[in-house]
Amino acid sequence: MAGRLEGKVAIVTGAGRGIGRGEALLLAKEGCRVIVNDFGGDRAGEGGDQSPADEVVAEIKKMGGDAAANYGNVANFADGEAMVKQALDTFGRLDVLVNNAGILRDRMVFNMTEAEWDAVIAVHLKGHFTVTRFASMVFRQQRSGAIVNTSSESGLGNMGQANYSAAKEGITGLTRTLALDLGRYGARANAIRPRAATRLTMSPEMEEARKKRQAAAAAGTPVREVADGDQAIAHIDQLAPELVAPLVVFLCTDKASNINGRDFIVGGNEISLMSQPQRERTIYREGGWDMDSLDRVFASTLGAGVKNPQPPQAPK
Repeated sequence: MAGRLEGKVAIVTGAGRGIGRGEALLLAKEGCRVIVNDFGGDRAGEGGDQSPADEVVAEIKKMGGDAAANYGNVANFADGEAMVKQALDTFGRLDVLVNNAGILRDRMVFNMTEAEWDAVIAVHLKGHFTVTRFASMVFRQQRSGAIVNTSSESGLGNMGQANYSAAKEGITGLTRTLALDLGRYGARANAIRPRAATRLTMSPEMEEARKKRQAAAAAGTPVREVADGDQAIAHIDQLAPELVAPLVVFLCTDKASNINGRDFIVGGNEISLMSQPQRERTIYREGGWDMDSLDRVFASTLGAGVKNPQPPQAPK
């Protein structure tokens, strides 16, 4: 049953490729008119190309939907405002915001430059704020709206991604606060932690393998013949970026009107609702704690059974 969001208008950032493209196409299939935003940069956020956004707009129109391209940079506050204004000017309303745009600049923290840190925080964390800031004004006034943010399991900790991890877990905290700020006005915000084979996550070998599969499918060649012996593509089918979109779109429907401030792992065959952080153990001491008191009790109370996730290793 398509048309679950008939008459609604959505903005999807980073919608020219991968996960965002899948989200934009499914939103359109369900009846949304879509602002397809994509700056068109490479995986590091450099350069700029209008064709990814234009191509998705063309796909939506070919399937009978309506869409408009936007080439703004989500890290720019004015571009965030312009994106919302474009939705209102072009389609007369705004109901859904999917914050998806992102880049990678991976490096071990002791080698990371200030520029690498700033760029990733700007696109991911600030980029979620810039569009949300202006969309939330619309949602508050009309007393309805749905936001889906894009966090990551890397936010739980991932070696070599200090900038990305910090930004992504910051997005989860932002989502919880948006839920509190907007819930009273009938709007809601949730986050996903997607698992998908995209140009941000795949190695060049995996990207090449996926192109082979796509070419084989277009030529009518059995995919098995291309896949044999190619380990790089073993999990690509299971992690197709299009498999993320159904949950994202569902969270924007009335059936999910009670879901607010939560985050989900989604990808392949799995969807998981994540637990909310809560206190695991607590100790009390009249008058507060001092060093001697902590020396005596910490190991047997708060520290009991706690293990270092990356214990020191002997130098090689």
